Amino acid sequence: MTLPLPDWRVEPGLLPYPQAVAAMEARAAGIRDGRMGEQIWLVEHPPLYTAGTSAAPAELLDPDRFPVFAAGRGGRHTYHGPGQRIAYVMLDLDRRGRDVRCYVAALEAWVIATLAAFDVAARIIPGKVGVWVESPAGPAKIAAIGVRVRRWVTLHGVSINIAPDLDHFAGIVPCGLSEPVTSLAQLGKNVDFATFDAALQHALPAMLARLTPCNA
Repeated sequence: MTLPLPDWRVEPGLLPYPQAVAAMEARAAGIRDGRMGEQIWLVEHPPLYTAGTSAAPAELLDPDRFPVFAAGRGGRHTYHGPGQRIAYVMLDLDRRGRDVRCYVAALEAWVIATLAAFDVAARIIPGKVGVWVESPAGPAKIAAIGVRVRRWVTLHGVSINIAPDLDHFAGIVPCGLSEPVTSLAQLGKNVDFATFDAALQHALPAMLARLTPCNA
């Protein structure tokens, strides 16, 4: 059975993080009980840090710099802020396949395919979370992935650095890793949000299709 594409929503402006989480939780509950359809929600947040379920307190280096929120997703500390595209992904894995590893791999492939549209060669590194590119300093992280699955509905998703202030990452150890973070802007790619969002949307069907072979 071919499932319809999720609803595609782009939020204007800077959305407060608690408001985003509340709306995402409500949508996930609606998906689970059949009242609502799946959704891809693209947002941008004001500067903040989030702490995943594996976050170590010592990795929050500057707790007074920006607000810190418990995220309820997997992973450790991460930064969100202007110039970063957040894609909250709310899918029904009960229908698309109960395989969380496959789902995370599909998210990684989605980001990699989107970045390829801008001639950025991205990859995953075994044993390290997120999506990576080569930089003059070696491997650098350009996108973070943090997910939660509740009753087989997905929450949270991916964050991709378009042109954030990379100095803002200095208040944490991003995802517990010592490697640097980078962005499309730092790589010399001048990409606006509308153009990047269009590339994400174009790559979405292939991402969803990756879920089927894992669960055939």
